[in-house]
Amino acid sequence: MPGQRSITEAERLVSAKLGGVPIRRDQMAAVANIYRAASAVRQHLENSVLRGSDLTWTAFVVLWVVWVWGESETRHVAEEAGISKGTLTGVARTLESRGLLSRTGHPDDGRLVLLSLTDKGEELMRRVFPEFNEEEAFVTARLSDAECRSLAERLRRVVLQVEEHGEERRRGLLDGAAPAPRRSGRRPKG
Repeated sequence: MPGQRSITEAERLVSAKLGGVPIRRDQMAAVANIYRAASAVRQHLENSVLRGSDLTWTAFVVLWVVWVWGESETRHVAEEAGISKGTLTGVARTLESRGLLSRTGHPDDGRLVLLSLTDKGEELMRRVFPEFNEEEAFVTARLSDAECRSLAERLRRVVLQVEEHGEERRRGLLDGAAPAPRRSGRRPKG
């Protein structure tokens, strides 16, 4: 997009800023570009496909998870979607009010809630996903099929590193202490 700073320029500025600071630049560039790629792809898909169906990225991911896995407990949907259960509650209520998602109590444990797609939700996903996939093809157009497979495998390895060793690493970095609670960004009033 015009007016945005380029990846190359950002990398040059970071290198100049850090000078002789001993950091692992290749790893920094990899993580920074994972983030930038994810943000660019998400923004493109929201603006090109999802907005026309009045869906946010998070709403689409929730629908996708339930579409693929079928009826699921909310805790599993939240985990698969990479969102908190509180965020899922709001998204699920919105999708339910639109007739796309159904929330029912668990037959064996009344404390649990199950999510499933309605017929209208199934129809929406069958219509939207091919359009979504066309844009996935668009954003990866500079890569060959083999490069897409290779990239997907390398990114899986990044995810597996965090899934398999991230908790242990966090405990080590925090000397076993619990992480600080997440903040909304707002500070308490005076």
